[in-house]
Amino acid sequence: MTTVIEPELVRRAAEGDRAAMAALLTDVRPRLVRYCRARLGRIGGAYTTADDVAQEVCLAVLKALPRYREQGRPFTAFVFAVAAHKVADAQRAAVRDSAVTMTDAPLEHPDAAPGPEQQAVATDLARQLSVLLQRLPDAQREIITLRVAVGLTAEEVGTIVGMSAAAVRVAQSRALARLRTLARGGLDEAVA
Repeated sequence: MTTVIEPELVRRAAEGDRAAMAALLTDVRPRLVRYCRARLGRIGGAYTTADDVAQEVCLAVLKALPRYREQGRPFTAFVFAVAAHKVADAQRAAVRDSAVTMTDAPLEHPDAAPGPEQQAVATDLARQLSVLLQRLPDAQREIITLRVAVGLTAEEVGTIVGMSAAAVRVAQSRALARLRTLARGGLDEAVA
């Protein structure tokens, strides 16, 4: 369930109220992390890059807050516009820096992460979903990411992508139908 960010909280945060800033980030950060993870996925088996980008978005939002003015659009539209730009920057950087470095530092305590088999299954499912999502037009893929992975309302997504809430619902329905068709047909057809 998406929570609505109160304009009064945003106004107080923009005026420099540290408690309001903290409350604002507490509300927005989990959705930003989900959005960045959905858009960027895992690199080297971890979501480190996506989590770093989500943190960059939080910092950029905090930096821009003093200049933010209510313009009849939800604050989330502003936040996810910043996030979309940061994700695009990260994707461009990933293409430029295609080499991923891994550290071989020993763990100080036992790893509570899923074992290799669970990681392999989860990675394969994520890869399959990514392949299917890439078959969607950009607008439908963005709507699915914002609605399903982030959990925004149709109204919030409509504001972000410049569509009415009804048009978002229709596009989402068509995108989900397309994904079901692709999934039923198997990934071999989706990749072909």
